[in-house]
Amino acid sequence: MTRPPGPGVVIAAPASGSGKTTLTLGLLRHLAAAGRRVASAKAGPDYIDPAFHAAATGRPCLNLDAWAMRETTLAAAAQSLCDGADLVICEGVMGLFDGAVVSDAGRGGGNDGSTAALAECTGWPVVLVVDAGAQAASAAAVVKGFHGFRPGVAVAACVFNRVGGARHATILTDACRRALPDVPVLGCLPGADGVALPERHLGLVQASEHPDLARFLDAAAALVAKHLDVAALVALARPLRFGGEKKAPPVAPPLPPLGQRIAVARDDAFRFSYPLVIDGWRSAGVEVAPFSPLADEAPDTAADAVYLPGGYPELAAGRLAAAGNFLAGLRAAAVRGAVLYGECGGYMVLGRGLVDADGGRHAMAGLLALETSFARPKLRLGYRRAKVVGPGPFGAAGAHYRGHEFHYAETTSEGPGEPLFEAADAQSTVLGAAGLRAGNVMGSFIHLIDREQG
Repeated sequence: MTRPPGPGVVIAAPASGSGKTTLTLGLLRHLAAAGRRVASAKAGPDYIDPAFHAAATGRPCLNLDAWAMRETTLAAAAQSLCDGADLVICEGVMGLFDGAVVSDAGRGGGNDGSTAALAECTGWPVVLVVDAGAQAASAAAVVKGFHGFRPGVAVAACVFNRVGGARHATILTDACRRALPDVPVLGCLPGADGVALPERHLGLVQASEHPDLARFLDAAAALVAKHLDVAALVALARPLRFGGEKKAPPVAPPLPPLGQRIAVARDDAFRFSYPLVIDGWRSAGVEVAPFSPLADEAPDTAADAVYLPGGYPELAAGRLAAAGNFLAGLRAAAVRGAVLYGECGGYMVLGRGLVDADGGRHAMAGLLALETSFARPKLRLGYRRAKVVGPGPFGAAGAHYRGHEFHYAETTSEGPGEPLFEAADAQSTVLGAAGLRAGNVMGSFIHLIDREQG
């Protein structure tokens, strides 16, 4: 018998750092350990949190991006999660109303790229995680303000985090009950020094590098089981809704296949690829051949395309520079006419050299006229619109895509070469040329997410 699709709920917060990731991971781990078929999603562009989700549940986590994805892509991804699960837990990004586009301070609805926009189009209710570590009854005012801020977004319940004790919990719960009698407090989580995740310059240290991930996930699950009314949270979940009708899956994958057999770099230096992109290629009949540059593996010699996604090549620049088989394999692929495409970290590796944070220069593949450096790191962050400059694997000149840029690298030399894209930000402010292309070798700092809505 076919099971009905699972309902969903969104875990959001007033701001980053409120504890929503730890709560989400603990909840996912607890439900999975209890035998529930729980799936997960992450709002917005993020490569690191989804890997923790997958470790907690044993299932792939999908990004759902209300700004960067076409509605059909978003609907199909959300529907695929619901179809395979009893419940979908979606972790928000930043603060609930923080998005790519400022529109009436987030109140007017529409596609601003926020967690609220995603909750509105999916119909999933919001559980608000509030850091109450430095406040008491005032936290109820925060919940009340968020509850009524944007029409169409249901803040259905709240959870208080970093609660100091029983007295603190009573004050928080009583104040919230008086201010919002229809918004239950599902739990008051204490501060837990032993339940924390290490961080680095692009966010959390990757799940694959965590020294004791299973212990952390089990500790987070125990914390949630003890201090959260899990059954009440699960009961809040609601079926997926997209304008009252189920959308058909997109005919085309998010990105067109680079070839018919694509060698995809996959290890701790090249971890930042979206499952929807790789799965989209597979659904189009493409063979995907993973390989590890850090293990000095060359791309498959039968591949007619090589994809180097982003990650942390700057932390392994010496190892990559010494990976002779890998670099020779890239150069051989370029000579035989395979398409080579690098995003962010992958783009840097296709260049001539990479300077690490200590000032040491490491020779890279030398296939693009590019030198990058982390000696003077500067954050470059934001959604991007990308228009293709010339015909190639991404379609005809003028084809449009949406993506995201997030790195600390400084470009010390770029060119000569044809630019790959013309870029703009989410507000359509022109940013100029982005990336380089030299024949069949190309790349940029933009992580492409989907085609532009047609």
